[in-house]
Amino acid sequence: MIGIGGWGDRNEKDGPYVYYTNEGELVRDNSPGNAGSHGPQHLIPITVRVADHPITKGMPKVWMTAKDECYAKLRGPGENMIVLATGKDMSRKAPTDRHEPMLMVLNYGKGRIFHTTLGHDDYSCEGVGFIVSFIRGVEWAATGKVTLAMPSDFPTAEKSSSRKFELKK
Repeated sequence: MIGIGGWGDRNEKDGPYVYYTNEGELVRDNSPGNAGSHGPQHLIPITVRVADHPITKGMPKVWMTAKDECYAKLRGPGENMIVLATGKDMSRKAPTDRHEPMLMVLNYGKGRIFHTTLGHDDYSCEGVGFIVSFIRGVEWAATGKVTLAMPSDFPTAEKSSSRKFELKK
């Protein structure tokens, strides 16, 4: 249902690796190997691949996450899946040198699915890029439309932005 994933002993029997090359080519790689890996948490540049989808409409071509993990080596059937945006692990310990799917949409029967690999800790979920893409993704999955406008504090290619969670008493 999520299209591709990285854990649960996935391998080539579960479907191809799906990723973008550094040159911008979408690849479905059937080579053998286990799925799932990530380097250390850091700011991840996100590249929007489908700019006219309701979820990504109005997002900058590249924007920076809050500190998060960049899942890599995701594989699965990926049927009826569109990769809306990818992330590139820029750490010295990156498991790959490619752009990994970060925001995806799928059709499953009569349903719509939004899949994000972002949001691994409280500080990751405070990132404006995560908040906005998650809310827009959920709204799209529920209604097929997005009404949430892009906020003025959305991150840019050079600068991440966050909204500190506050506990209300």
